[in-house]
Amino acid sequence: MNAPTTTSEDLLYSVTDGIARITFNRPQARNAMTFAMYDRMAEICQEINADRSIKALILTGAGDKAFASGTDISQFRAFKTAQDALDYEARIDRVLGTLELCRVPVIAAIAGACTGGGAGIAACCDLRIGTETTRMGFPIARTLGNCLSMSNISRVVALVGPARTKDLIFKARLVEAPEALALGLLNEVVPDVETLQRRAEETAKLVASHAPLTLEATKEAVRRIRRTLSREEGEDLILKAYMSEDFREGMDAFLNKRAPVWKGK
Repeated sequence: MNAPTTTSEDLLYSVTDGIARITFNRPQARNAMTFAMYDRMAEICQEINADRSIKALILTGAGDKAFASGTDISQFRAFKTAQDALDYEARIDRVLGTLELCRVPVIAAIAGACTGGGAGIAACCDLRIGTETTRMGFPIARTLGNCLSMSNISRVVALVGPARTKDLIFKARLVEAPEALALGLLNEVVPDVETLQRRAEETAKLVASHAPLTLEATKEAVRRIRRTLSREEGEDLILKAYMSEDFREGMDAFLNKRAPVWKGK
């Protein structure tokens, strides 16, 4: 069964033979995520949960430069109060929680940069396939000076462990594909984008052919094993980062393409 492709300017969605596909479609901005894109992704996941004809979901980015490079920094310009920061993290937790709870296997086809919020999206997926040019990480310690949501911290720790999570974030480095594969950030690496898209389709068709309740039960059991920090448990950390002078400095430096000057306050 095929569904007509639905489009917004920034996000594409289609279903072909039971395989759904979301494409982040802002290649000119390295597929940076707007709030509308986050919200539409969550809506699609809810639609998939209600449509038993859909057996798998592929997430990918337009072009070969990036899967998704995080939240569009311009979205932060309106932040003025503590509630703005809490509302943002609540929104991201809701969206990524909805993605994580999508009942079908979710496959991330990752070409190029997968950073910040984009890496958070990838961490919610069940399987992650990259190319030889894939780079993954959370470089916020040298860019914005904010922090990951508590749910994202929990997901990354579950994937790579506490020590490696701190190594990734403290050093603000992007992990190349071979290391990402060794760490468990990627499940598979292929040579190029063309092979990536073909392999994602093959993998989606493979899992779609298997017993859906087995996959759903396994997916949910693994999720329940991992303890996820609640947003409330981390509100003090969120406010410490987002209400800081350093966050304002990091945002201004990023938008003006200069090096930030951190003050630790």
